[in-house]
Amino acid sequence: MKTAAFFRVEGTVVSRGVLAASAYLAANGQGFRERALRIGGIALAAPIYGLLGQNDRTMANRVAFLAFRGMSEDRVITIGREYFDDVLKGTVLASGVDLIRKAKAEGHTTVLLSESIEPIIGALTEVVPDVDHLVCNQIEFRDGDCTGRLLDPVIGGHETRRWVQRFADENGIDLTRSMAYAAHGPDLLMLAAVGSPCAVNPDFTLRRAAEEAEWPVMEYRV
Repeated sequence: MKTAAFFRVEGTVVSRGVLAASAYLAANGQGFRERALRIGGIALAAPIYGLLGQNDRTMANRVAFLAFRGMSEDRVITIGREYFDDVLKGTVLASGVDLIRKAKAEGHTTVLLSESIEPIIGALTEVVPDVDHLVCNQIEFRDGDCTGRLLDPVIGGHETRRWVQRFADENGIDLTRSMAYAAHGPDLLMLAAVGSPCAVNPDFTLRRAAEEAEWPVMEYRV
């Protein structure tokens, strides 16, 4: 059977999270009134996202992308690419790229899992080599406009483990000989699904759990 290396993008490959992307898109809405409304929505969502982030990452991500509601699909695609080029590309962590390159050289299937959406994160494979699969959240569009609703399954919450298990089953991956890298508490179940988990730049929850489980911890924030 094959093996894989799973990387949660936010925290291990890039240093910015989805709330920063939502704020950027909100600030680039068309017209002053639209921008003001969207920025106000992000301001309200931020503390909710912070509260939910450790316990219900799925709901936190749904809240973060509500600011996109009513924005045209073309606008989301255009501003998403601008955000990647102007902001996100500069936050790519060289040590994370090295981990991906090393995993690929060792023969692992490399899988990147992102909380972000394709118009924002899709270009990551242009600057990060050796990526076999980039999996991200999908946002719903109806009649050319964004509803602000993330489609299931939502990457980033506890159900990410179920996605990893399904991916392994469908692709003949032996999880006991596979590895995973992640930075956030809600990634615990995904890390526990593989034989070689590693906490990278971990938050408090993940650091404590990694220490208790005697998992390796890596730090390379800059």
